[in-house]
Amino acid sequence: MSEYSCTLGVSETKQQIKLNLKMANRHGLIAGATGTGKTVTLQVLAEQFSKQGVPVFTADVKGDLSGLAAPGKEHPKITERIKKIGIEDFSFKKLPVTFWDLYGENGHPIRTTLTDVGPLLLARLFELNDTQTGVLESVFRIGRDKDLPIIDLKDLKSVLNYAADNNKEFMSEYGNMSKASIGAIMRDVMSLEDSGASHFFGEPALKVEHIIRCSESGKGVINILDATKLVNDPRLYSTFLLWLLTELFEILPEVGDPEKPKLVFFFDEAHMLFDGAPKALLEKVELVVRLIRSKGVGIFFVTQNPTDIPASVAGQLGNRVQHALRAFSEKDRKAIRETSKTFRDNEAFSTEEWITKLGVGESLISVLDEKGMPTIVEKVLNSPPETQMGPITPEARQEIIKNSLLGGFYSERIDRDSAYERLKERAVEKEKNEPEESKELKIKSKGKGYKRQTKSEAFFKSIVRSAGSRVGRQLVNSVMKSFFKR
Repeated sequence: MSEYSCTLGVSETKQQIKLNLKMANRHGLIAGATGTGKTVTLQVLAEQFSKQGVPVFTADVKGDLSGLAAPGKEHPKITERIKKIGIEDFSFKKLPVTFWDLYGENGHPIRTTLTDVGPLLLARLFELNDTQTGVLESVFRIGRDKDLPIIDLKDLKSVLNYAADNNKEFMSEYGNMSKASIGAIMRDVMSLEDSGASHFFGEPALKVEHIIRCSESGKGVINILDATKLVNDPRLYSTFLLWLLTELFEILPEVGDPEKPKLVFFFDEAHMLFDGAPKALLEKVELVVRLIRSKGVGIFFVTQNPTDIPASVAGQLGNRVQHALRAFSEKDRKAIRETSKTFRDNEAFSTEEWITKLGVGESLISVLDEKGMPTIVEKVLNSPPETQMGPITPEARQEIIKNSLLGGFYSERIDRDSAYERLKERAVEKEKNEPEESKELKIKSKGKGYKRQTKSEAFFKSIVRSAGSRVGRQLVNSVMKSFFKR
């Protein structure tokens, strides 16, 4: 066993179950029904990674994980559990925490540029069809080729309008971009603005090195994304986390299999990433999960039901903590049967049977051994956290944010010269250089306006149109004669 390990709990045979940190970049799964202890397991793992110098990034969906920033308190049940598990170096302590928030309310604002997010993830966010996705990809290529940086939403709207106005000119190089498709994308952009998500797109963009840090004492900084509001927009939540994973994958160098990970990433409510995801996006997720391990990054998916994770991704999750599942329907029972098959059998008990019998703070665990092979599943009494269970006060959170070294870097939004400003400048320049004759013609055409015709005018216009036919000419002669006889 490597000198770096996380104590997850104790088995029925009094054996401590430990996660080898050298195998943490082989990823993992924490699953179980609501209220069975998933969040506490996440908290314990985050603590133990941090204590051994491994930075952590996790979303906080319920607000409970802010307790990592405060020491826990003594309780008879915790004392009893520590004794049963045999943890010798247990002590209540707080850990270094940085709070983040896409909306900039309960943490440092996180931003990135639309170009960095890219059209594929944006298409997922907007729920575009294949045709609209192709148009969006063309719009981003136009932005790149015409020196129009697409940083924020107003840049994207400007380039969309630019593409629509010059559709005929761009058709041969970028393909047809129908106004209907551009209009659909534009409506999605405005909807995103209305939801308040425009805060996420802009600068200064998040620097990866700011989430892969250790404190002065050598502990890994735990980055907590406040997702209590964000989780209400599942598409934005999953798009952001997938973007961050992709960014880590593209920026970090290859490190192979280090003694401990460079970063551990917890993806809570993981089913949101896969619900309704198109094939292209699923393939991208699978690729990132498979290859990011060589960058020293471990990913733990946290979800209620293990079947929420596609088989192509689940097959790459070597370390598994399974809390209790409920069997209310045949679908639930089938999911339990499938889940039990993902563990190496233990002859001492039936995995399928015990999945429904586990109590709060108990789990079935299988981890990877030194050779990367999954261990036999064990029934485990889980370790308690050393930090506070439950959220800290809003005042304590704001104090941590205020004293953070990163506050000055991200607090002020920067709006640099980009597509919006450049297209506006080009329009002014074009108007300035336009010949006077063209300007006068435009003014005259604008001044003509539209005059509503009277009933008499409409009647005679109808007669004139009818005059082209023989019957029409006869009708005109008859009407005109009767008119002049008056």
